[in-house]
Amino acid sequence: METLLVKNALFEADIDGLTSQADGVCRLEGRAVFVPRALPGERWRVRVVKVTKTAVWGRGEALLEPSPHRVGPACPAFGKCGGCACMHMDYEAELAFKLGRVNDALRRIGGLELQAERIIGAERTEGYRNKAIYNFAPGPVCGFYRPRSHEVIAAPRCLLQPEAFDRAAGALRDWMEKNDVPAYDEAAGTGLVRHLFLRRTSSDFAACIVSAGPVPEGAADALRAACPELTGVLLCVNAMPGNVVLDGPVRTLWGRPTVTETLCGASLELSPLTFFQVNTAQAERLYTLAGQYARPAGRTVLDLYCGAGSIGLAVARDAARLIGSDVVPSAVENARRNAEKNGVANAEYICGDAAEVAKKLADSGLRPDVIVTDPPRKGMDEAVLRAIAGMGPETLVYVSCDPATLARDLKRLAGMGYTAERCTAVDMFPRTAHVETVVQLSKGEIQSTKIRVDFSLEDMDMSGFQKGATYGEIKAYVKEHSGLTVSSLYIAQVKQKLGIIERENYNKPKSENAKQPQCPPEKEKAIVEALRYFRMIKENAK
Repeated sequence: METLLVKNALFEADIDGLTSQADGVCRLEGRAVFVPRALPGERWRVRVVKVTKTAVWGRGEALLEPSPHRVGPACPAFGKCGGCACMHMDYEAELAFKLGRVNDALRRIGGLELQAERIIGAERTEGYRNKAIYNFAPGPVCGFYRPRSHEVIAAPRCLLQPEAFDRAAGALRDWMEKNDVPAYDEAAGTGLVRHLFLRRTSSDFAACIVSAGPVPEGAADALRAACPELTGVLLCVNAMPGNVVLDGPVRTLWGRPTVTETLCGASLELSPLTFFQVNTAQAERLYTLAGQYARPAGRTVLDLYCGAGSIGLAVARDAARLIGSDVVPSAVENARRNAEKNGVANAEYICGDAAEVAKKLADSGLRPDVIVTDPPRKGMDEAVLRAIAGMGPETLVYVSCDPATLARDLKRLAGMGYTAERCTAVDMFPRTAHVETVVQLSKGEIQSTKIRVDFSLEDMDMSGFQKGATYGEIKAYVKEHSGLTVSSLYIAQVKQKLGIIERENYNKPKSENAKQPQCPPEKEKAIVEALRYFRMIKENAK
Protein backbone atom coordinates (compact mmCIF):
# COMPACT_ATOMS: atom_id res chain seq x y z
CA MET A 1 0.00 0.00 0.00
CA GLU A 2 1.41 3.38 -1.02
CA THR A 3 2.09 5.77 1.82
CA LEU A 4 2.30 9.55 1.95
CA LEU A 5 4.42 9.46 5.10
CA VAL A 6 7.62 10.13 3.18
CA LYS A 7 9.61 13.30 2.63
CA ASN A 8 8.27 15.62 -0.12
CA ALA A 9 4.88 13.87 -0.29
CA LEU A 10 2.07 16.35 -0.97
CA PHE A 11 -1.43 16.05 0.52
CA GLU A 12 -4.45 18.13 1.53
CA ALA A 13 -5.72 18.21 5.10
CA ASP A 14 -7.85 20.08 7.61
CA ILE A 15 -6.06 21.65 10.59
CA ASP A 16 -7.74 20.46 13.78
CA GLY A 17 -5.50 21.74 16.58
CA LEU A 18 -2.42 23.62 17.76
CA THR A 19 0.75 22.49 19.48
CA SER A 20 2.04 24.24 22.59
CA GLN A 21 4.16 26.40 20.26
CA ALA A 22 1.10 27.41 18.18
CA ASP A 23 1.95 25.22 15.19
CA GLY A 24 -1.04 23.75 13.36
CA VAL A 25 -1.81 20.02 13.63
CA CYS A 26 -3.45 17.85 10.96
CA ARG A 27 -3.70 14.09 10.47
CA LEU A 28 -2.14 11.86 7.85
CA GLU A 29 -2.56 8.08 7.92
CA GLY A 30 -3.44 8.25 11.59
CA ARG A 31 -0.40 10.33 12.59
CA ALA A 32 -0.20 13.95 13.67
CA VAL A 33 1.59 16.28 11.26
CA PHE A 34 2.84 19.64 12.55
CA VAL A 35 2.38 22.57 10.16
CA PRO A 36 3.85 25.93 11.27
CA ARG A 37 1.59 28.99 11.01
CA ALA A 38 -1.55 27.00 10.19
CA LEU A 39 -4.75 27.60 12.22
CA PRO A 40 -7.56 25.28 13.36
CA GLY A 41 -10.45 25.23 10.90
CA GLU A 42 -8.22 25.86 7.89
CA ARG A 43 -7.59 23.55 4.94
CA TRP A 44 -4.04 23.41 3.57
CA ARG A 45 -2.03 21.72 0.88
CA VAL A 46 0.89 20.37 2.91
CA ARG A 47 4.28 18.98 1.90
CA VAL A 48 5.97 16.50 4.22
CA VAL A 49 9.43 17.78 5.16
CA LYS A 50 10.52 15.37 7.91
CA VAL A 51 9.38 12.00 9.23
CA THR A 52 10.66 10.37 12.41
CA LYS A 53 9.41 7.58 14.65
CA THR A 54 7.88 10.11 17.02
CA ALA A 55 6.72 13.01 14.83
CA VAL A 56 6.00 14.25 11.33
CA TRP A 57 6.61 17.83 10.19
CA GLY A 58 5.03 19.49 7.20
CA ARG A 59 5.19 22.81 5.35
CA GLY A 60 2.07 24.61 4.24
CA GLU A 61 2.33 24.97 0.44
CA ALA A 62 -1.08 26.59 -0.17
CA LEU A 63 -3.86 27.87 2.08
CA LEU A 64 -7.07 26.53 0.54
CA GLU A 65 -9.62 27.62 3.16
CA PRO A 66 -8.52 30.32 5.66
CA SER A 67 -9.76 30.70 9.22
CA PRO A 68 -11.85 33.79 10.07
CA HIS A 69 -9.32 34.35 12.87
CA ARG A 70 -6.35 34.65 10.50
CA VAL A 71 -4.71 38.09 10.27
CA GLY A 72 -1.73 39.36 8.32
CA PRO A 73 1.38 39.39 10.56
CA ALA A 74 2.57 42.96 11.12
CA CYS A 75 6.23 41.98 11.52
CA PRO A 76 8.37 41.05 8.47
CA ALA A 77 10.46 38.73 10.67
CA PHE A 78 7.45 36.63 11.69
CA GLY A 79 8.14 32.97 11.04
CA LYS A 80 11.90 33.54 11.07
CA CYS A 81 12.48 35.08 14.51
CA GLY A 82 11.71 32.83 17.48
CA GLY A 83 9.79 35.47 19.42
CA CYS A 84 6.21 35.81 18.17
CA ALA A 85 4.28 32.62 17.49
CA CYS A 86 0.73 34.05 17.42
CA MET A 87 1.00 37.07 15.14
CA HIS A 88 -0.98 35.31 12.39
CA MET A 89 -4.14 35.00 14.52
CA ASP A 90 -6.40 37.64 16.05
CA TYR A 91 -6.18 38.27 19.78
CA GLU A 92 -9.44 36.46 20.53
CA ALA A 93 -8.04 33.27 18.99
CA GLU A 94 -4.72 33.76 20.80
CA LEU A 95 -6.41 33.95 24.20
CA ALA A 96 -8.52 30.88 23.41
CA PHE A 97 -5.37 28.99 22.36
CA LYS A 98 -3.54 29.88 25.58
CA LEU A 99 -6.47 29.02 27.84
CA GLY A 100 -6.81 25.72 26.00
CA ARG A 101 -3.10 25.08 26.40
CA VAL A 102 -3.32 25.50 30.19
CA ASN A 103 -6.42 23.33 30.54
CA ASP A 104 -5.04 20.62 28.25
CA ALA A 105 -1.87 20.41 30.36
CA LEU A 106 -3.88 20.21 33.60
CA ARG A 107 -5.97 17.36 32.22
CA ARG A 108 -3.44 15.44 30.14
CA ILE A 109 -0.24 15.87 32.19
CA GLY A 110 -1.64 16.58 35.64
CA GLY A 111 -4.57 14.18 35.47
CA LEU A 112 -6.66 16.89 37.17
CA GLU A 113 -10.31 17.80 36.85
CA LEU A 114 -9.37 21.40 37.63
CA GLN A 115 -9.78 23.85 34.76
CA ALA A 116 -8.64 27.47 34.55
CA GLU A 117 -11.60 29.73 35.29
CA ARG A 118 -10.59 32.28 32.68
CA ILE A 119 -7.68 34.03 31.02
CA ILE A 120 -6.95 37.67 31.76
CA GLY A 121 -6.07 39.35 28.48
CA ALA A 122 -3.72 42.29 28.08
CA GLU A 123 -4.81 45.80 27.19
CA ARG A 124 -1.69 46.21 25.05
CA THR A 125 -0.39 43.55 22.68
CA GLU A 126 2.50 45.64 21.32
CA GLY A 127 5.26 47.63 22.99
CA TYR A 128 4.50 46.08 26.37
CA ARG A 129 7.87 44.57 27.30
CA ASN A 130 10.01 46.23 29.98
CA LYS A 131 13.02 43.99 29.27
CA ALA A 132 14.73 42.75 26.12
CA ILE A 133 17.90 40.95 25.10
CA TYR A 134 19.17 41.81 21.63
CA ASN A 135 21.69 39.35 20.19
CA PHE A 136 24.67 40.25 17.98
CA ALA A 137 26.41 38.21 15.30
CA PRO A 138 29.21 38.97 12.80
CA GLY A 139 28.20 41.54 10.21
CA PRO A 140 27.31 43.01 12.60
CA VAL A 141 23.75 41.74 12.74
CA CYS A 142 21.47 42.71 15.61
CA GLY A 143 18.21 40.95 16.41
CA PHE A 144 16.79 37.74 17.84
CA TYR A 145 17.51 34.05 17.44
CA ARG A 146 15.81 31.84 14.87
CA PRO A 147 13.89 29.07 16.68
CA ARG A 148 16.12 26.26 18.00
CA SER A 149 19.31 27.87 16.72
CA HIS A 150 21.93 30.55 17.39
CA GLU A 151 21.36 32.21 14.04
CA VAL A 152 20.54 35.88 14.62
CA ILE A 153 17.63 37.24 12.58
CA ALA A 154 17.86 40.99 12.01
CA ALA A 155 15.00 42.86 13.70
CA PRO A 156 15.39 46.61 13.30
CA ARG A 157 11.88 47.13 14.73
CA CYS A 158 10.42 44.60 17.17
CA LEU A 159 6.76 45.33 17.82
CA LEU A 160 6.84 43.81 21.30
CA GLN A 161 9.45 46.29 22.51
CA PRO A 162 9.19 50.02 23.18
CA GLU A 163 10.69 52.06 20.37
CA ALA A 164 13.57 53.14 22.59
CA PHE A 165 14.84 49.54 22.79
CA ASP A 166 15.21 49.29 19.03
CA ARG A 167 16.84 52.71 18.99
CA ALA A 168 19.43 51.61 21.59
CA ALA A 169 20.17 48.32 19.82
CA GLY A 170 20.52 50.06 16.45
CA ALA A 171 22.84 52.67 17.93
CA LEU A 172 25.16 50.00 19.35
CA ARG A 173 25.19 48.13 16.04
CA ASP A 174 26.01 51.32 14.12
CA TRP A 175 28.78 52.21 16.59
CA MET A 176 30.29 48.72 16.21
CA GLU A 177 30.24 48.99 12.43
CA LYS A 178 31.76 52.48 12.43
CA ASN A 179 34.55 51.56 14.85
CA ASP A 180 35.26 48.04 13.56
CA VAL A 181 34.22 46.44 16.85
CA PRO A 182 33.48 42.79 16.04
CA ALA A 183 30.40 40.93 17.18
CA TYR A 184 30.93 37.64 18.97
CA ASP A 185 31.02 34.55 16.76
CA GLU A 186 29.40 31.66 18.68
CA ALA A 187 30.90 28.96 16.48
CA ALA A 188 34.46 30.30 16.46
CA GLY A 189 34.43 31.74 19.99
CA THR A 190 35.94 35.00 18.71
CA GLY A 191 34.83 38.63 18.68
CA LEU A 192 33.49 40.94 21.37
CA VAL A 193 29.89 42.13 21.63
CA ARG A 194 27.39 39.33 22.33
CA HIS A 195 24.17 40.93 23.60
CA LEU A 196 22.52 44.16 24.66
CA PHE A 197 20.37 43.71 27.77
CA LEU A 198 17.78 46.47 28.23
CA ARG A 199 15.38 47.18 31.08
CA ARG A 200 12.96 50.10 31.26
CA THR A 201 10.57 51.16 34.01
CA SER A 202 8.21 54.08 34.45
CA SER A 203 11.15 56.20 35.68
CA ASP A 204 14.42 54.55 34.58
CA PHE A 205 16.12 53.00 31.56
CA ALA A 206 19.27 50.89 31.84
CA ALA A 207 21.39 49.29 29.11
CA CYS A 208 23.92 46.53 29.78
CA ILE A 209 26.39 45.61 27.02
CA VAL A 210 27.40 41.94 27.25
CA SER A 211 30.81 41.33 25.73
CA ALA A 212 33.44 38.62 25.68
CA GLY A 213 35.96 41.24 26.80
CA PRO A 214 36.30 44.96 27.54
CA VAL A 215 34.81 47.13 24.79
CA PRO A 216 36.58 50.23 23.42
CA GLU A 217 35.65 53.61 24.82
CA GLY A 218 32.69 55.30 23.22
CA ALA A 219 30.04 52.58 23.50
CA ALA A 220 28.28 54.29 26.41
CA ASP A 221 28.43 57.67 24.64
CA ALA A 222 26.87 56.17 21.50
CA LEU A 223 24.00 54.71 23.50
CA ARG A 224 23.43 57.94 25.42
CA ALA A 225 23.43 60.01 22.24
CA ALA A 226 20.73 57.81 20.71
CA CYS A 227 18.76 57.42 23.94
CA PRO A 228 19.02 60.53 26.15
CA GLU A 229 16.42 58.96 28.46
CA LEU A 230 18.98 56.37 29.62
CA THR A 231 19.75 56.46 33.36
CA GLY A 232 22.54 53.90 33.37
CA VAL A 233 24.94 52.07 31.04
CA LEU A 234 26.66 48.90 32.27
CA LEU A 235 29.12 46.32 30.95
CA CYS A 236 29.03 42.59 31.67
CA VAL A 237 32.18 40.75 30.61
CA ASN A 238 31.04 37.24 29.75
CA ALA A 239 33.69 35.09 28.11
CA MET A 240 32.00 31.80 28.98
CA PRO A 241 30.56 29.60 26.20
CA GLY A 242 26.86 28.83 26.38
CA ASN A 243 23.58 30.71 26.33
CA VAL A 244 23.61 32.32 29.80
CA VAL A 245 23.59 36.05 29.04
CA LEU A 246 24.71 37.79 32.23
CA ASP A 247 27.44 35.34 33.27
CA GLY A 248 30.28 37.49 34.54
CA PRO A 249 31.13 40.61 36.52
CA VAL A 250 28.96 43.67 35.86
CA ARG A 251 30.35 47.18 36.20
CA THR A 252 28.84 50.60 35.63
CA LEU A 253 30.15 52.61 32.68
CA TRP A 254 27.88 55.58 33.36
CA GLY A 255 24.91 56.51 35.56
CA ARG A 256 23.02 54.25 37.97
CA PRO A 257 23.38 50.44 37.93
CA THR A 258 19.81 49.78 39.06
CA VAL A 259 16.32 50.81 38.00
CA THR A 260 13.22 51.45 40.12
CA GLU A 261 9.64 50.44 39.40
CA THR A 262 6.37 50.67 41.30
CA LEU A 263 4.25 47.52 41.36
CA CYS A 264 1.07 47.01 43.38
CA GLY A 265 1.94 50.07 45.44
CA ALA A 266 5.46 48.87 46.28
CA SER A 267 8.59 50.67 45.09
CA LEU A 268 11.12 48.12 43.81
CA GLU A 269 14.82 48.46 43.05
CA LEU A 270 16.04 46.04 40.36
CA SER A 271 19.59 45.06 39.49
CA PRO A 272 20.46 43.49 36.10
CA LEU A 273 20.46 39.91 37.44
CA THR A 274 17.15 40.28 39.30
CA PHE A 275 14.08 38.53 37.89
CA PHE A 276 11.11 40.79 37.18
CA GLN A 277 8.03 40.10 35.08
CA VAL A 278 8.46 41.51 31.57
CA ASN A 279 4.95 43.01 31.39
CA THR A 280 4.39 45.44 34.26
CA ALA A 281 0.68 46.02 33.66
CA GLN A 282 -0.10 42.30 33.54
CA ALA A 283 2.17 41.63 36.51
CA GLU A 284 -0.07 43.98 38.53
CA ARG A 285 -3.08 41.85 37.61
CA LEU A 286 -1.23 38.58 38.23
CA TYR A 287 0.03 39.58 41.68
CA THR A 288 -3.32 41.05 42.69
CA LEU A 289 -4.89 37.70 41.84
CA ALA A 290 -2.17 35.81 43.71
CA GLY A 291 -2.90 37.97 46.76
CA GLN A 292 -6.58 37.08 46.55
CA TYR A 293 -5.68 33.40 46.38
CA ALA A 294 -3.19 33.68 49.26
CA ARG A 295 -5.46 35.55 51.73
CA PRO A 296 -2.32 36.62 53.65
CA ALA A 297 -3.86 39.00 56.23
CA GLY A 298 -2.42 38.23 59.66
CA ARG A 299 -0.63 35.12 58.43
CA THR A 300 2.98 33.99 57.98
CA VAL A 301 3.98 33.91 54.30
CA LEU A 302 6.99 32.17 52.75
CA ASP A 303 7.94 33.54 49.32
CA LEU A 304 10.13 31.04 47.44
CA TYR A 305 12.04 32.26 44.36
CA CYS A 306 11.39 35.80 45.64
CA GLY A 307 13.63 37.72 43.22
CA ALA A 308 13.62 41.39 44.23
CA GLY A 309 10.68 40.68 46.53
CA SER A 310 8.10 41.89 44.02
CA ILE A 311 5.48 39.19 44.47
CA GLY A 312 6.00 38.83 48.22
CA LEU A 313 5.76 42.56 48.90
CA ALA A 314 2.70 42.79 46.66
CA VAL A 315 0.96 39.73 48.12
CA ALA A 316 1.93 39.95 51.78
CA ARG A 317 1.84 43.64 52.70
CA ASP A 318 -0.75 42.92 55.39
CA ALA A 319 0.77 39.60 56.49
CA ALA A 320 1.99 39.05 60.02
CA ARG A 321 5.35 37.94 58.72
CA LEU A 322 7.09 37.54 55.35
CA ILE A 323 10.10 35.30 54.65
CA GLY A 324 11.61 35.31 51.16
CA SER A 325 14.40 33.32 49.53
CA ASP A 326 16.28 33.36 46.24
CA VAL A 327 19.50 31.83 44.92
CA VAL A 328 20.81 35.06 43.33
CA PRO A 329 22.71 37.19 45.89
CA SER A 330 22.02 40.52 44.17
CA ALA A 331 18.29 39.71 44.06
CA VAL A 332 18.24 39.08 47.81
CA GLU A 333 20.09 42.36 48.36
CA ASN A 334 17.41 44.09 46.26
CA ALA A 335 14.63 42.37 48.22
CA ARG A 336 16.02 43.47 51.57
CA ARG A 337 16.38 47.07 50.42
CA ASN A 338 12.92 47.01 48.86
CA ALA A 339 11.32 45.77 52.07
CA GLU A 340 13.09 48.52 54.02
CA LYS A 341 12.21 51.16 51.43
CA ASN A 342 8.54 50.20 51.58
CA GLY A 343 8.41 50.14 55.37
CA VAL A 344 7.83 46.38 55.57
CA ALA A 345 9.51 45.68 58.89
CA ASN A 346 8.24 42.11 59.20
CA ALA A 347 10.15 40.80 56.16
CA GLU A 348 13.24 38.56 56.29
CA TYR A 349 15.25 37.26 53.33
CA ILE A 350 17.54 34.26 52.88
CA CYS A 351 19.97 33.62 50.02
CA GLY A 352 20.10 29.99 48.98
CA ASP A 353 18.83 27.20 46.77
CA ALA A 354 15.06 26.76 47.09
CA ALA A 355 15.24 23.06 48.00
CA GLU A 356 17.85 23.62 50.71
CA VAL A 357 16.12 26.68 52.13
CA ALA A 358 12.71 24.99 52.22
CA LYS A 359 14.10 21.83 53.83
CA LYS A 360 16.09 23.72 56.44
CA LEU A 361 13.11 25.88 57.35
CA ALA A 362 10.91 22.80 57.63
CA ASP A 363 13.50 21.00 59.77
CA SER A 364 13.73 24.08 61.99
CA GLY A 365 10.03 23.98 62.78
CA LEU A 366 8.71 26.76 60.56
CA ARG A 367 5.06 26.22 59.68
CA PRO A 368 4.02 29.07 57.39
CA ASP A 369 0.32 29.59 56.80
CA VAL A 370 0.92 30.46 53.15
CA ILE A 371 3.66 29.58 50.67
CA VAL A 372 3.89 31.55 47.42
CA THR A 373 6.18 30.07 44.79
CA ASP A 374 7.12 31.49 41.38
CA PRO A 375 9.77 29.08 40.03
CA PRO A 376 11.60 29.27 36.68
CA ARG A 377 10.20 27.60 33.57
CA LYS A 378 11.53 24.16 34.59
CA GLY A 379 9.27 24.16 37.66
CA MET A 380 10.22 22.68 41.02
CA ASP A 381 12.11 19.46 41.66
CA GLU A 382 10.95 16.72 43.99
CA ALA A 383 13.06 17.96 46.92
CA VAL A 384 11.42 21.41 46.88
CA LEU A 385 7.93 19.95 46.65
CA ARG A 386 8.54 17.57 49.54
CA ALA A 387 9.99 20.34 51.69
CA ILE A 388 6.95 22.52 50.95
CA ALA A 389 4.57 19.69 51.87
CA GLY A 390 6.65 19.01 54.98
CA MET A 391 5.90 22.51 56.26
CA GLY A 392 2.18 21.89 55.86
CA PRO A 393 0.96 25.37 54.85
CA GLU A 394 -2.80 25.82 54.76
CA THR A 395 -2.54 27.56 51.39
CA LEU A 396 -0.08 27.20 48.53
CA VAL A 397 -0.11 29.67 45.64
CA TYR A 398 1.82 28.46 42.58
CA VAL A 399 2.67 31.02 39.88
CA SER A 400 3.96 29.38 36.70
CA CYS A 401 5.17 30.43 33.25
CA ASP A 402 4.96 26.90 31.79
CA PRO A 403 1.69 24.90 31.83
CA ALA A 404 3.47 21.55 31.35
CA THR A 405 5.79 21.80 34.36
CA LEU A 406 2.97 23.35 36.39
CA ALA A 407 0.69 20.38 35.68
CA ARG A 408 3.49 17.93 36.50
CA ASP A 409 4.13 19.62 39.86
CA LEU A 410 0.43 19.85 40.71
CA LYS A 411 0.14 16.10 40.16
CA ARG A 412 3.06 15.51 42.54
CA LEU A 413 1.57 17.86 45.13
CA ALA A 414 -1.75 16.02 44.89
CA GLY A 415 0.09 12.89 45.99
CA MET A 416 1.39 14.87 48.98
CA GLY A 417 -2.05 15.93 50.16
CA TYR A 418 -2.56 19.23 48.31
CA THR A 419 -5.65 19.89 46.22
CA ALA A 420 -5.58 22.42 43.38
CA GLU A 421 -8.82 24.38 43.87
CA ARG A 422 -8.69 27.49 41.67
CA CYS A 423 -6.74 28.41 38.57
CA THR A 424 -6.55 31.48 36.33
CA ALA A 425 -4.41 32.10 33.26
CA VAL A 426 -2.86 35.51 32.61
CA ASP A 427 -1.56 36.60 29.20
CA MET A 428 1.76 38.03 30.28
CA PHE A 429 3.31 37.60 26.82
CA PRO A 430 0.94 38.70 24.00
CA ARG A 431 1.78 37.51 20.48
CA THR A 432 4.03 34.74 21.83
CA ALA A 433 3.04 31.17 22.73
CA HIS A 434 3.83 31.65 26.43
CA VAL A 435 1.23 32.05 29.16
CA GLU A 436 1.35 32.66 32.90
CA THR A 437 -0.88 30.74 35.33
CA VAL A 438 -1.67 31.13 39.03
CA VAL A 439 -3.12 28.24 41.05
CA GLN A 440 -4.49 28.08 44.59
CA LEU A 441 -3.93 24.82 46.48
CA SER A 442 -5.09 23.83 49.95
CA LYS A 443 -4.10 21.17 52.44
CA GLY A 444 -6.39 18.26 53.31
CA GLU A 445 -7.71 17.19 56.70
CA ILE A 446 -4.19 16.60 58.10
CA GLN A 447 -3.99 20.37 58.49
CA SER A 448 -6.24 20.32 61.57
CA THR A 449 -3.46 18.68 63.60
CA LYS A 450 -0.78 21.21 62.64
CA ILE A 451 1.37 22.41 65.53
CA ARG A 452 2.38 26.05 65.62
CA VAL A 453 6.06 26.76 66.38
CA ASP A 454 7.30 30.31 66.95
CA PHE A 455 10.96 31.00 66.30
CA SER A 456 13.27 33.69 64.98
CA LEU A 457 15.67 33.33 62.09
CA GLU A 458 18.15 35.38 64.09
CA ASP A 459 18.37 32.56 66.65
CA MET A 460 19.20 29.96 64.02
CA ASP A 461 22.37 28.90 62.22
CA MET A 462 21.89 30.94 59.05
CA SER A 463 24.78 29.28 57.25
CA GLY A 464 22.65 26.19 56.85
CA PHE A 465 20.17 28.16 54.77
CA GLN A 466 22.77 29.27 52.28
CA LYS A 467 23.62 27.27 49.24
CA GLY A 468 27.01 28.92 49.81
CA ALA A 469 27.39 26.84 52.98
CA THR A 470 27.54 23.91 50.59
CA TYR A 471 29.96 25.77 48.30
CA GLY A 472 27.71 26.35 45.30
CA GLU A 473 26.44 29.76 46.41
CA ILE A 474 29.92 30.90 47.46
CA LYS A 475 31.18 30.08 43.96
CA ALA A 476 28.24 31.94 42.39
CA TYR A 477 28.75 34.98 44.61
CA VAL A 478 32.49 35.14 43.86
CA LYS A 479 31.84 34.77 40.12
CA GLU A 480 29.17 37.49 40.12
CA HIS A 481 31.10 40.03 42.18
CA SER A 482 34.69 39.49 41.08
CA GLY A 483 34.56 37.46 37.88
CA LEU A 484 36.84 34.84 39.47
CA THR A 485 36.24 31.10 39.39
CA VAL A 486 37.05 29.33 42.66
CA SER A 487 37.13 25.63 43.47
CA SER A 488 35.66 23.79 46.46
CA LEU A 489 39.23 23.08 47.54
CA TYR A 490 40.05 26.80 47.73
CA ILE A 491 36.87 27.50 49.69
CA ALA A 492 37.70 24.71 52.12
CA GLN A 493 41.21 26.09 52.61
CA VAL A 494 39.92 29.58 53.40
CA LYS A 495 37.23 28.26 55.75
CA GLN A 496 39.81 26.18 57.60
CA LYS A 497 42.13 29.18 57.83
CA LEU A 498 39.30 31.24 59.37
CA GLY A 499 38.44 28.52 61.87
CA ILE A 500 35.20 27.37 60.22
CA ILE A 501 35.00 23.65 60.99
CA GLU A 502 34.81 21.32 58.01
CA ARG A 503 33.46 17.78 57.97
CA GLU A 504 36.18 15.19 58.61
CA ASN A 505 38.29 14.50 55.49
CA TYR A 506 36.30 16.98 53.39
CA ASN A 507 38.50 18.20 50.53
CA LYS A 508 41.59 16.69 52.14
CA PRO A 509 44.18 14.87 49.99
CA LYS A 510 43.87 11.09 49.78
CA SER A 511 47.43 10.55 51.02
CA GLU A 512 49.62 12.37 53.48
CA ASN A 513 52.21 13.04 50.78
CA ALA A 514 49.78 14.47 48.26
CA LYS A 515 50.26 18.12 47.43
CA GLN A 516 47.35 20.48 46.97
CA PRO A 517 47.41 23.80 45.14
CA GLN A 518 47.03 26.74 47.50
CA CYS A 519 44.39 29.40 47.10
CA PRO A 520 45.85 32.54 45.42
CA PRO A 521 45.55 35.78 47.47
CA GLU A 522 43.05 37.46 45.11
CA LYS A 523 40.75 34.42 45.23
CA GLU A 524 41.12 34.16 49.01
CA LYS A 525 40.00 37.78 49.32
CA ALA A 526 36.97 37.14 47.11
CA ILE A 527 36.02 34.03 49.12
CA VAL A 528 36.30 35.97 52.39
CA GLU A 529 33.96 38.61 51.00
CA ALA A 530 31.45 35.88 50.11
CA LEU A 531 31.69 34.31 53.57
CA ARG A 532 31.14 37.74 55.09
CA TYR A 533 28.09 38.32 52.88
CA PHE A 534 26.58 34.99 53.93
CA ARG A 535 27.21 35.87 57.60
CA MET A 536 29.47 32.88 58.05
CA ILE A 537 32.16 35.18 59.45
CA LYS A 538 31.97 38.50 61.25
CA GLU A 539 32.12 41.82 59.42
CA ASN A 540 35.64 42.58 60.73
CA ALA A 541 37.11 39.21 59.76
CA LYS A 542 40.24 39.52 57.61
